Amino acid sequence: MKALFLAADGFEDLEFFGPWNRMREEGLDVTLATPGGQPITGLHGYKVEADTPIREVNPQEYDVLVIPGGRSPERLRLREEAVDVARTFMEEDRRVAALGHGLQLLISAGALNGRRVTCAPGIRDDIRAAGASYLDHAVIVDGCLTTGRGSDDLPEFCRQLMASLVVRT
Repeated sequence: MKALFLAADGFEDLEFFGPWNRMREEGLDVTLATPGGQPITGLHGYKVEADTPIREVNPQEYDVLVIPGGRSPERLRLREEAVDVARTFMEEDRRVAALGHGLQLLISAGALNGRRVTCAPGIRDDIRAAGASYLDHAVIVDGCLTTGRGSDDLPEFCRQLMASLVVRT
């Protein structure tokens, strides 16, 4: 099983490394795509090496898309190739997991209308304006979409995400 992480500079370190390490522990093949294929730095100074530029990603090669929060989603939503990847996953009803501000990318992809989600409280009005129902819960699973409020809810988010995947180890 293959997981694709989309991230840019300013990602929330815990929201990246929590799911990243959990998936790797379960034997998933995890790929990080960044805007230029360059290393990126999190809000707390952690650097991560990219595996590929987003423009070279073929969504068909991956089983799940993970979008960590922080300032990264705001940067990603300005890049059409990142929006296209997110839109493809959502339109094809494939597994997507977004934490905190990660839903900003899904807003730009036009993919939240009619969905039930949770997110960082600071973007709840944006979520509602995009046609989604905001719920102040740690984690919401709505079909193929798993959303988490933020770093404090990582244990539950990772449990729900892993439960939603058929993990082959």
